[in-house]
Amino acid sequence: MLHLIKLSVGPKDVGQLRDIQARRAQEDPPLRHRTRMFPRRAAELTAGGSIYWVVAGFVQVRQRLLEVREEQWEDGSSCAGLVLDPELVPVAARQMKPFQGWRYLVPEAAPDDVATMAEAQGAEALPERLRAELRALGLL
Repeated sequence: MLHLIKLSVGPKDVGQLRDIQARRAQEDPPLRHRTRMFPRRAAELTAGGSIYWVVAGFVQVRQRLLEVREEQWEDGSSCAGLVLDPELVPVAARQMKPFQGWRYLVPEAAPDDVATMAEAQGAEALPERLRAELRALGLL
């Protein structure tokens, strides 16, 4: 299994990314992200991998990669279509400098899911009201 990491250009927060993706999924299903370069390790990516999105300078969420397919831009040139699970899974925020394109990300270097971290830290021991507030902030 292998992951990708990619800058989310345009959205200023995860909510905007979610809205843009929901609109794209409605207008031209399935939900996918197009990129110029075709990943040579596509089989590893679709064997349980995710795309980790850098939003506003921080890795904040991930989405499971369901399929990598050959597609075309509107001008007829080739591109890769990364078919995504619509669920955005919050991850432990990590600052990231800007970079071009996408990069492979080995599982050991990927940030943990926030839910997994909360479970490991005993979030169930917190009062329900506090857990609800933390969930609303995207921290649980």
